[in-house]
Amino acid sequence: MKRLMYSGTGLLVLLLAFIAFNMASGVLLPGARLDLTEQKLFTISDGTRDILEELDEPITLYFFFSDRASKDMVVLRNYARRVEEMLREYERVADGKLKLQIIDPQPFSEAEDRAAEFGLQAVPLTQTGEQLYFGLAGTNELAQQEIIPFFALEQEGLLEYELSRLINSLANPEKPQIGLISGLPMGGGMNPMTGQPAAPWVAFEQMQQMFEVQQLEADIDTIPEDIDVLLLVHPKALSEAALFAIDQFVLGGGKLLAFIDPLAESDQSMEAMMEGMADGKASDLGPLLAAWGVNYNPEQVVLDSRLGMSVSRGQGQLPARHIGWLEVEPAFMSREDIVTAPLQLLTVATAGALQPQEGASTQFLPLLSSSPHSALAPSSRFSRMQDPEILLTGFKADDQIYHFAARLQGPARTAYPDGLEGRELELSETDNINVLLVADTDLLTDRMWVQVQDFFGQRVPQPWADNGGLLINALDNLSGSEALISVRSRGDFSRPFTVVEDLQRKAERRYRASEQRLQQQLEQTEQRLRELQQGQDPTQLTELNAEQEQAIQRFLDEKLAIRKQLRDVRYELNADIERLGNLLKVINIALVPALLTLGVLLWWLIGRARRRAV
Repeated sequence: MKRLMYSGTGLLVLLLAFIAFNMASGVLLPGARLDLTEQKLFTISDGTRDILEELDEPITLYFFFSDRASKDMVVLRNYARRVEEMLREYERVADGKLKLQIIDPQPFSEAEDRAAEFGLQAVPLTQTGEQLYFGLAGTNELAQQEIIPFFALEQEGLLEYELSRLINSLANPEKPQIGLISGLPMGGGMNPMTGQPAAPWVAFEQMQQMFEVQQLEADIDTIPEDIDVLLLVHPKALSEAALFAIDQFVLGGGKLLAFIDPLAESDQSMEAMMEGMADGKASDLGPLLAAWGVNYNPEQVVLDSRLGMSVSRGQGQLPARHIGWLEVEPAFMSREDIVTAPLQLLTVATAGALQPQEGASTQFLPLLSSSPHSALAPSSRFSRMQDPEILLTGFKADDQIYHFAARLQGPARTAYPDGLEGRELELSETDNINVLLVADTDLLTDRMWVQVQDFFGQRVPQPWADNGGLLINALDNLSGSEALISVRSRGDFSRPFTVVEDLQRKAERRYRASEQRLQQQLEQTEQRLRELQQGQDPTQLTELNAEQEQAIQRFLDEKLAIRKQLRDVRYELNADIERLGNLLKVINIALVPALLTLGVLLWWLIGRARRRAV
């Protein structure tokens, strides 16, 4: 038997067996996959799987990537390979209902013309007209189209959600129905302060472009059945019947996005003006929040000395720091939720605090939060406030984190267990609700995130914050299927060399300190030279005395010494990185094979000892 194993015939038999095993595994186990990445980047989520398995009509995807043009772009090509592998996995799970075409649009080709017709974005690479395409187009049986113009590297964590959203939109091509109940003039109208007509809010205009918006009354007693998402903005005038209708809508599987506020500064209603600057500008959802496991005080505003905005005091005055108007940075947003993951900056004004109740059955997922340098203040402090820096007087952070926005999911009970007079209770509980709460309404106003300019009679918005994106992302997410809502943001594919980057940062700090020391010494020497030259005859400035020559020589010596120190720092940086590289080479080239060889040898010795024992 041993002779056969080591003979040419034996090696041929092993080769044939290996080929047969691969062919059999390909036939018998066509869908077997093993994803060893830390965040399962190549494994699609259950929500995506449900969307693909429920496709009724075929969908065709066209993946455009300029393979030849990107030959020197390693990072981009790696990302493109991940996109392609993810799409092929989608095609496999869809079981024939999804067709994928991979296209390399060469310059001046029909494929390039087709990419342009779909509306994909091209990045110019050279002056000769060569362009880079890296996008996706999809079509359904009705010839409707959806595109991802360009796969941006910074949006890598949203890859699965964007692909699933595109497919879900093609599978359900009708615009989602949004039911809007608003206590603020989002659609424009007459400004009661100026008596002039007011333009619609940019956020409202953007919402109308993507969704069908139905205006609902505040005293509504039933939510229409065709409403996909109910949007509440400053719902301060809701009747008890409307609250009961919202309760039943949410328990029945309806999606809710609610913007409430302890102090809606944009509320210019007669009620608010009669009751004072702070009183009458608060909104709440009554007993609904308590039933959903949320604590919220409509009379308290979050102050934050870390996130406070710098606001103008007027011409000729220095800007003031407003710790009631906050700039929420990515570090204080959820990077795991689809709604906030793509955003970079949000601004809120006199926002309230949302906190989870202890023992609540619902799951409270924070989306926007304050820093630990925050505290609560009564909204009455803002009544007729002239200087925002007065908020800093006596301010003391309580080291707690307050949440401006949150997603609520999970089991919930009705806020009206006894029903409502004249109304029968149809639903008393549910296994899961889908609610997004935001404790600020001013963030939707134009002044908090966008500047609108008139360009030949057209309104051209120029956003400087992502507030509008928050509204659109939330509606887009909630208006999708339950499966799409469950798809979360994923991790990044690229894995940086953190140890090398840390070495570089340390060396750069040392280099920068030495460079600053050199500059400081240079300025001191020049000042010394100027002092020495004072009182000299201008006709003799070219002649240097001994003291001047010594000063210059000292400077030259110091300069040479510091330049040598800088070279040493650079050398140490390269040496540290080189040592790390050599260590990794030793591990990969020598240590790992040695361990494998040792493992095989131990396995052989153990087997031999067992055979002798028998």
